[in-house]
Amino acid sequence: MSLIVILDDRISNRNIFAKLAASIEEDVSVRAFGDPQEALDWLAHHTPDLVITDYKMPEMDGAEFTRRFRELSSSIDVPVVVITVYEERSFRLRALEAGATDFLTSPVDHHEFVTRARNLLKMHKQQKLLASRAISLERELEHSERSREWALRDSRERLAQVIDTLPVAICAAGADGNLIFVNAFKAELFGFEADKKIGQSLTDVFGTEGGESMMALNRMVFETGKALPPFEEEIVDAKGDVRVLLTTKSPLKDLTGHVTAVLTSALDITTRKATEGHLRHLAHHDPLTDLPNRTLLHERMRRLIARSRRGDQPFALHMLDLDGFKAVNDLLGHSAGDRFIRHVGQKLRQAIRAQDTLARLGGDEFAILQAQVTSGEDAADFARRILEVVADASDFENSGLRTTASIGIAIHPDDGLDGEDLLKNADLAMYRAKGEQGNAFCFYAADMQMRARNDAMLDGELRRALENGEFLLYYQPQIDMRSGDIVGAEALLRWNRPGNGIVGPGVFLTRCEENGLIIPLNEWVLREACREARGWQDMGLALRVSVNLSPVQFRKRDMPDLVRSALQESGLPPDYLDLELTESIVVRDFDAVAADLQQMLDMGVHVSIDDFGTGYSSLSYVKNFPVDRLKVDQSFVRNLTQDSNDAAIVRAIVTLGHSLGLKVVAEGVETPEQLARLRDEGCDEVQGYYFGRPMPAWDFIAQAAQWPQLAASA
Repeated sequence: MSLIVILDDRISNRNIFAKLAASIEEDVSVRAFGDPQEALDWLAHHTPDLVITDYKMPEMDGAEFTRRFRELSSSIDVPVVVITVYEERSFRLRALEAGATDFLTSPVDHHEFVTRARNLLKMHKQQKLLASRAISLERELEHSERSREWALRDSRERLAQVIDTLPVAICAAGADGNLIFVNAFKAELFGFEADKKIGQSLTDVFGTEGGESMMALNRMVFETGKALPPFEEEIVDAKGDVRVLLTTKSPLKDLTGHVTAVLTSALDITTRKATEGHLRHLAHHDPLTDLPNRTLLHERMRRLIARSRRGDQPFALHMLDLDGFKAVNDLLGHSAGDRFIRHVGQKLRQAIRAQDTLARLGGDEFAILQAQVTSGEDAADFARRILEVVADASDFENSGLRTTASIGIAIHPDDGLDGEDLLKNADLAMYRAKGEQGNAFCFYAADMQMRARNDAMLDGELRRALENGEFLLYYQPQIDMRSGDIVGAEALLRWNRPGNGIVGPGVFLTRCEENGLIIPLNEWVLREACREARGWQDMGLALRVSVNLSPVQFRKRDMPDLVRSALQESGLPPDYLDLELTESIVVRDFDAVAADLQQMLDMGVHVSIDDFGTGYSSLSYVKNFPVDRLKVDQSFVRNLTQDSNDAAIVRAIVTLGHSLGLKVVAEGVETPEQLARLRDEGCDEVQGYYFGRPMPAWDFIAQAAQWPQLAASA
């Protein structure tokens, strides 16, 4: 069993790292500490196989902890990984000088965490195996002084045979730099016969550059008498291929404790490094366009911010959203829409400089980091060129459709000191540009008076929208996994905004929550959804309708009366209404919300928890909360077939729901592979683009009516 020690003063990080460490391999024991001194006291009596510590801690930083840990007699060969957010070289050097083995940069990439920890554990196991063999050899030698010479020779031969079977490159060299031993794996890796190289210098065996490097590292072991922390190195093998090795060097001592030779062992991690690189690329790039995604955009912004602090020029963030992209999907289909997004991405990539960054954030939204901005006019000129590029690229596949762009600009440091502020402010500016009929750019305006004026204008539009009946409901079908039938639909709010067409709730819902319009708007949504669902029944379509509840609406404490009134007015049977609430509603006032929901369950209405698993208290309340359905958040479904962690989470939610007698619905299903996996996991219902995007009521009715024929043909 392997023992891993986690040290981090933040409990959330300890829990995450402990779970990741436990998933590395079977029979892993994890011990987590929040206090460095407590960890050192415990480590004085226990020897771990791997230590993972945060750098920045209040009482003792990671470098000082590592130094004190290395002073313990049993810690010499134990690998230590330091997690730090610092980019400056001095912090890494402090940790290295203290004895750190490796680094991880925060926020930690989970795949990188598991891969690096697994490599270090395997190397440490090889070291312990070699040490165990050496101890066994010493005991045999001590057993009988009369058979000492024979036992030594026999043990060496058996040890050599064991070492030759290991998939690790192993050799030993003396203080004179000559090769004492080399195993078969290393000899094959470098293309020579092991027996013919014994006694030769390392420079003759491995070349001048490689041999001198090995001897320099060996001298450090001879001088200190201690093993070197494992390190990665690149070599060229006998076939001319570049290989990546995880190497360690340990002293070999005689009975008096004198270092007589240095043992070098190296694990070939070439394939794993390639896998790491592939996974890192997938985690940082958009799958449709292969452009950087939001995660990589944040990393690039952090670098530019750090350079700006060291005196580099400001930079600008351009948030770009395509105007009228919906027409491409509606007229040409979603496949053409994807091709168009790739086409625009290629054109934008060709239009920017090497030092700039283009990222796709999702849908038809892009972001561009413009490095080294000399003035606001420089950013404006850049935005004008981007608008021209989008306009030129919009005549796609001779379709005759014209698409423009809206761009919002935020400049560091005036419009934000960190990436989140810049993204938020550039997004605000982009929506302002879109509100001006699009095909325009807009700088972020920091003065509150202008924002208040804009908010007041939007408030007026929203009030008129309610009065003039400009809001409408779109519906996304929900499919029963056993029968394959459409059994319901989620009602999704849209606004037919004059001059802009149909816009989603991202444009107005937050503002409605701020100005109080969310209450009458949510009441309209509930009543309209019930009315339309009753109309479906009159047409012979007995389908359930799901309505999202707002936390603001729930705080009024009149939801049961509102639901009862909506059902009575529409004539919809309660069993055909499903109310969806987020975990934020639940955790605010558990007892009061539970009482309201119990009243609605008693009416016969269904209650679902939306986006389940993304909150902080899911498992603590769901067993006692009056609900009958859980909705798996689409963030877990998106990478279900590629990410074993997401698959495990989905499986856990399904198991939890079924054990509590709840149905489980998965959102965001986009591929047949995801559907098949969800069926295997036992999910009850699904919804997503694979079955249909949110659509107007008449389109949904037509799809539901034709569904048996469509499903049969599929």
